[in-house]
Amino acid sequence: MKDPLVLVGGGKMGGAMLEGWLERGLDPTQVHVVDPTPAARDAFAAKGVHTVADGADLAGDLEPGVIVLAVKPQVMDAVAPAYARFAEAGAVYLSIAAGKTIDYFENHLGAGAKIVRAMPNTPAAVQRGITVACGNDPIGEAEKQQCLELLRAVGEAEWVDDEGLIDAVTALSGGGPAYVFLLAEVMAKAGAANGLPTDLAERLARVTVAGAGELLHRSAEPAAQLRENVTSPGGTTAEALRVLMADDGWQPLMDRAIAAATQRSKELAG
Repeated sequence: MKDPLVLVGGGKMGGAMLEGWLERGLDPTQVHVVDPTPAARDAFAAKGVHTVADGADLAGDLEPGVIVLAVKPQVMDAVAPAYARFAEAGAVYLSIAAGKTIDYFENHLGAGAKIVRAMPNTPAAVQRGITVACGNDPIGEAEKQQCLELLRAVGEAEWVDDEGLIDAVTALSGGGPAYVFLLAEVMAKAGAANGLPTDLAERLARVTVAGAGELLHRSAEPAAQLRENVTSPGGTTAEALRVLMADDGWQPLMDRAIAAATQRSKELAG
Protein backbone atom coordinates (compact mmCIF):
# COMPACT_ATOMS: atom_id res chain seq x y z
CA MET A 1 0.00 0.00 0.00
CA LYS A 2 1.48 3.33 -1.09
CA ASP A 3 -1.51 5.32 0.14
CA PRO A 4 -3.22 5.26 3.55
CA LEU A 5 -5.84 2.60 4.19
CA VAL A 6 -8.99 3.30 6.21
CA LEU A 7 -10.74 0.41 8.01
CA VAL A 8 -14.27 1.32 9.04
CA GLY A 9 -15.37 -1.12 11.73
CA GLY A 10 -13.05 -3.11 13.98
CA GLY A 11 -15.35 -6.04 14.73
CA LYS A 12 -14.49 -9.71 14.22
CA MET A 13 -14.16 -9.53 10.46
CA GLY A 14 -12.49 -6.13 10.34
CA GLY A 15 -10.15 -7.10 13.16
CA ALA A 16 -9.22 -10.36 11.43
CA MET A 17 -8.44 -8.49 8.22
CA LEU A 18 -6.25 -6.02 10.07
CA GLU A 19 -4.32 -8.87 11.73
CA GLY A 20 -3.77 -10.45 8.34
CA TRP A 21 -2.56 -7.21 6.78
CA LEU A 22 -0.10 -6.54 9.57
CA GLU A 23 1.21 -10.10 9.44
CA ARG A 24 1.83 -9.63 5.73
CA GLY A 25 3.94 -6.58 6.44
CA LEU A 26 1.57 -3.67 5.98
CA ASP A 27 2.98 -0.60 7.72
CA PRO A 28 0.62 0.03 10.67
CA THR A 29 1.20 3.77 10.42
CA GLN A 30 -0.55 3.65 7.04
CA VAL A 31 -3.74 2.30 8.61
CA HIS A 32 -6.55 4.38 10.09
CA VAL A 33 -9.22 2.42 12.01
CA VAL A 34 -12.61 3.99 12.66
CA ASP A 35 -14.48 2.39 15.55
CA PRO A 36 -16.80 3.94 18.16
CA THR A 37 -15.74 1.58 20.95
CA PRO A 38 -12.95 2.97 23.20
CA ALA A 39 -11.67 -0.48 24.16
CA ALA A 40 -11.42 -1.51 20.52
CA ARG A 41 -9.58 1.69 19.63
CA ASP A 42 -7.12 1.12 22.47
CA ALA A 43 -6.43 -2.42 21.25
CA PHE A 44 -5.85 -1.24 17.69
CA ALA A 45 -3.70 1.68 18.78
CA ALA A 46 -1.46 -0.78 20.62
CA LYS A 47 -0.69 -2.32 17.22
CA GLY A 48 0.59 1.02 15.97
CA VAL A 49 -2.36 2.03 13.79
CA HIS A 50 -4.17 5.36 13.94
CA THR A 51 -7.65 5.28 15.47
CA VAL A 52 -10.65 7.60 15.55
CA ALA A 53 -14.18 7.21 16.82
CA ASP A 54 -16.00 8.54 13.76
CA GLY A 55 -15.34 9.10 10.07
CA ALA A 56 -15.75 12.82 10.57
CA ASP A 57 -12.67 12.72 12.84
CA LEU A 58 -10.34 11.63 10.03
CA ALA A 59 -7.87 14.33 9.03
CA GLY A 60 -9.13 16.69 6.36
CA ASP A 61 -6.01 16.22 4.24
CA LEU A 62 -6.10 12.40 4.42
CA GLU A 63 -6.15 10.79 0.97
CA PRO A 64 -6.79 7.05 1.44
CA GLY A 65 -6.19 4.64 -1.39
CA VAL A 66 -8.71 2.12 -0.07
CA ILE A 67 -11.56 2.45 2.42
CA VAL A 68 -12.69 -0.93 3.77
CA LEU A 69 -16.30 -0.80 4.96
CA ALA A 70 -16.59 -3.56 7.56
CA VAL A 71 -19.61 -2.45 9.58
CA LYS A 72 -22.90 -4.33 9.88
CA PRO A 73 -25.31 -3.82 6.97
CA GLN A 74 -28.02 -2.40 9.22
CA VAL A 75 -25.88 0.60 10.21
CA MET A 76 -24.43 1.29 6.75
CA ASP A 77 -27.00 4.01 5.98
CA ALA A 78 -25.68 6.04 8.89
CA VAL A 79 -22.01 5.24 8.32
CA ALA A 80 -21.33 5.42 4.56
CA PRO A 81 -22.11 9.11 3.84
CA ALA A 82 -19.20 10.29 6.02
CA TYR A 83 -16.78 8.78 3.49
CA ALA A 84 -18.27 10.22 0.30
CA ARG A 85 -15.78 13.10 0.49
CA PHE A 86 -12.95 10.75 -0.52
CA ALA A 87 -14.54 9.66 -3.81
CA GLU A 88 -13.29 12.57 -5.91
CA ALA A 89 -9.71 11.84 -4.90
CA GLY A 90 -10.08 8.33 -6.33
CA ALA A 91 -10.42 6.23 -3.20
CA VAL A 92 -11.58 2.64 -3.67
CA TYR A 93 -14.44 1.56 -1.41
CA LEU A 94 -14.21 -2.13 -0.50
CA SER A 95 -17.37 -3.32 1.25
CA ILE A 96 -17.81 -6.63 3.05
CA ALA A 97 -21.36 -5.81 4.17
CA ALA A 98 -23.76 -8.57 3.15
CA GLY A 99 -26.68 -7.52 0.99
CA LYS A 100 -25.40 -4.04 0.16
CA THR A 101 -25.14 -3.77 -3.62
CA ILE A 102 -22.86 -1.71 -5.81
CA ASP A 103 -25.87 0.39 -6.77
CA TYR A 104 -26.52 1.06 -3.07
CA PHE A 105 -23.02 2.45 -2.57
CA GLU A 106 -23.14 4.50 -5.76
CA ASN A 107 -26.31 6.12 -4.42
CA HIS A 108 -24.61 6.93 -1.10
CA LEU A 109 -21.11 7.77 -2.31
CA GLY A 110 -21.67 9.11 -5.82
CA ALA A 111 -22.10 7.60 -9.28
CA GLY A 112 -18.39 7.95 -10.03
CA ALA A 113 -17.19 6.27 -6.85
CA LYS A 114 -14.98 3.21 -7.22
CA ILE A 115 -16.86 0.36 -5.54
CA VAL A 116 -15.86 -3.23 -4.81
CA ARG A 117 -18.45 -5.48 -3.21
CA ALA A 118 -17.12 -8.57 -1.43
CA MET A 119 -18.75 -11.54 0.29
CA PRO A 120 -16.42 -13.21 2.85
CA ASN A 121 -17.26 -15.96 5.32
CA THR A 122 -16.57 -16.47 9.01
CA PRO A 123 -13.50 -18.77 8.72
CA ALA A 124 -11.74 -15.51 7.83
CA ALA A 125 -11.46 -15.13 11.61
CA VAL A 126 -8.78 -17.86 11.50
CA GLN A 127 -7.44 -16.78 8.08
CA ARG A 128 -9.11 -19.74 6.36
CA GLY A 129 -12.00 -17.93 4.74
CA ILE A 130 -12.93 -17.49 1.12
CA THR A 131 -14.22 -14.26 -0.37
CA VAL A 132 -15.76 -13.48 -3.74
CA ALA A 133 -15.64 -9.90 -4.98
CA CYS A 134 -16.89 -7.83 -7.90
CA GLY A 135 -16.53 -4.17 -8.85
CA ASN A 136 -18.18 -1.41 -10.82
CA ASP A 137 -16.92 0.05 -14.10
CA PRO A 138 -14.46 2.59 -12.60
CA ILE A 139 -12.45 -0.23 -11.00
CA GLY A 140 -9.31 -0.91 -13.01
CA GLU A 141 -7.15 -4.03 -13.08
CA ALA A 142 -4.61 -2.67 -10.59
CA GLU A 143 -7.36 -1.72 -8.12
CA LYS A 144 -8.99 -5.13 -8.56
CA GLN A 145 -5.71 -6.88 -7.73
CA GLN A 146 -5.09 -4.60 -4.76
CA CYS A 147 -8.48 -5.44 -3.28
CA LEU A 148 -7.95 -9.16 -3.87
CA GLU A 149 -4.63 -8.96 -2.05
CA LEU A 150 -6.29 -7.24 0.90
CA LEU A 151 -8.97 -9.94 1.01
CA ARG A 152 -6.42 -12.75 0.72
CA ALA A 153 -4.97 -11.71 4.05
CA VAL A 154 -7.78 -13.76 5.63
CA GLY A 155 -7.94 -16.67 3.19
CA GLU A 156 -8.62 -17.18 -0.49
CA ALA A 157 -10.33 -14.65 -2.77
CA GLU A 158 -11.93 -14.84 -6.20
CA TRP A 159 -13.28 -12.20 -8.58
CA VAL A 160 -16.49 -12.32 -10.64
CA ASP A 161 -17.61 -9.81 -13.22
CA ASP A 162 -21.32 -10.50 -12.73
CA GLU A 163 -22.64 -9.02 -9.47
CA GLY A 164 -25.71 -11.24 -9.79
CA LEU A 165 -23.55 -14.22 -8.81
CA ILE A 166 -23.00 -12.75 -5.34
CA ASP A 167 -26.42 -14.00 -4.22
CA ALA A 168 -25.45 -17.61 -4.93
CA VAL A 169 -22.03 -16.99 -3.37
CA THR A 170 -23.78 -15.72 -0.24
CA ALA A 171 -25.89 -18.88 -0.16
CA LEU A 172 -22.98 -21.29 -0.73
CA SER A 173 -19.84 -19.99 0.94
CA GLY A 174 -21.31 -17.14 2.98
CA GLY A 175 -23.72 -19.41 4.83
CA GLY A 176 -21.69 -22.57 4.23
CA PRO A 177 -19.93 -22.64 7.62
CA ALA A 178 -23.35 -22.89 9.30
CA TYR A 179 -24.20 -25.92 7.19
CA VAL A 180 -20.95 -27.60 8.21
CA PHE A 181 -21.58 -26.83 11.88
CA LEU A 182 -25.06 -28.31 11.49
CA LEU A 183 -23.49 -31.44 10.03
CA ALA A 184 -21.41 -31.82 13.19
CA GLU A 185 -24.56 -31.34 15.28
CA VAL A 186 -26.65 -33.95 13.48
CA MET A 187 -23.80 -36.46 13.36
CA ALA A 188 -23.40 -36.14 17.13
CA LYS A 189 -27.13 -36.59 17.72
CA ALA A 190 -27.18 -39.65 15.47
CA GLY A 191 -24.24 -41.13 17.34
CA ALA A 192 -25.96 -40.55 20.68
CA ALA A 193 -29.14 -42.12 19.31
CA ASN A 194 -27.12 -45.25 18.58
CA GLY A 195 -25.81 -45.59 22.11
CA LEU A 196 -22.75 -43.35 22.36
CA PRO A 197 -22.43 -41.10 25.41
CA THR A 198 -23.45 -37.59 24.37
CA ASP A 199 -20.10 -35.96 25.15
CA LEU A 200 -18.18 -38.64 23.25
CA ALA A 201 -20.54 -38.40 20.27
CA GLU A 202 -20.10 -34.64 20.16
CA ARG A 203 -16.31 -34.92 20.29
CA LEU A 204 -16.20 -37.61 17.63
CA ALA A 205 -18.38 -35.53 15.31
CA ARG A 206 -16.50 -32.30 15.93
CA VAL A 207 -13.02 -33.73 15.40
CA THR A 208 -14.13 -35.81 12.41
CA VAL A 209 -15.66 -32.83 10.61
CA ALA A 210 -12.64 -30.64 11.40
CA GLY A 211 -10.18 -33.34 10.36
CA ALA A 212 -12.02 -34.14 7.14
CA GLY A 213 -12.07 -30.44 6.31
CA GLU A 214 -8.31 -30.21 6.83
CA LEU A 215 -7.75 -33.28 4.67
CA LEU A 216 -9.87 -31.72 1.94
CA HIS A 217 -7.89 -28.51 2.30
CA ARG A 218 -4.51 -30.22 1.96
CA SER A 219 -5.40 -32.77 -0.71
CA ALA A 220 -5.30 -32.09 -4.43
CA GLU A 221 -7.94 -34.75 -5.03
CA PRO A 222 -11.56 -33.72 -5.61
CA ALA A 223 -14.08 -34.26 -2.82
CA ALA A 224 -15.70 -37.14 -4.71
CA GLN A 225 -12.40 -39.04 -4.85
CA LEU A 226 -11.72 -38.47 -1.16
CA ARG A 227 -15.19 -39.84 -0.43
CA GLU A 228 -14.49 -42.93 -2.53
CA ASN A 229 -11.16 -43.43 -0.73
CA VAL A 230 -13.05 -43.88 2.55
CA THR A 231 -15.72 -46.17 1.09
CA SER A 232 -15.10 -49.92 0.96
CA PRO A 233 -17.56 -51.81 -1.26
CA GLY A 234 -20.24 -53.44 0.86
CA GLY A 235 -18.90 -51.85 4.04
CA THR A 236 -20.46 -49.67 6.72
CA THR A 237 -19.63 -46.36 5.02
CA ALA A 238 -21.15 -47.57 1.76
CA GLU A 239 -24.33 -48.45 3.63
CA ALA A 240 -24.53 -44.96 5.15
CA LEU A 241 -23.86 -43.33 1.77
CA ARG A 242 -26.62 -45.43 0.22
CA VAL A 243 -29.00 -43.46 2.43
CA LEU A 244 -27.30 -40.07 2.11
CA MET A 245 -26.98 -40.29 -1.69
CA ALA A 246 -30.49 -41.60 -2.36
CA ASP A 247 -32.93 -39.68 -4.55
CA ASP A 248 -34.29 -38.00 -1.42
CA GLY A 249 -30.88 -37.64 0.23
CA TRP A 250 -28.41 -34.82 0.68
CA GLN A 251 -28.15 -33.55 -2.93
CA PRO A 252 -31.78 -32.57 -3.47
CA LEU A 253 -31.95 -31.26 0.09
CA MET A 254 -28.87 -29.07 -0.42
CA ASP A 255 -30.18 -27.95 -3.81
CA ARG A 256 -33.32 -26.65 -2.13
CA ALA A 257 -31.37 -25.07 0.74
CA ILE A 258 -28.96 -23.16 -1.54
CA ALA A 259 -31.84 -22.08 -3.80
CA ALA A 260 -33.78 -20.78 -0.80
CA ALA A 261 -30.78 -18.88 0.54
CA THR A 262 -30.01 -17.45 -2.91
CA GLN A 263 -33.57 -16.20 -3.26
CA ARG A 264 -33.48 -14.65 0.20
CA SER A 265 -30.22 -12.88 -0.64
CA LYS A 266 -31.88 -11.37 -3.71
CA GLU A 267 -34.84 -10.21 -1.61
CA LEU A 268 -32.61 -8.60 1.01
CA ALA A 269 -30.54 -6.82 -1.63
CA GLY A 270 -33.61 -5.76 -3.60
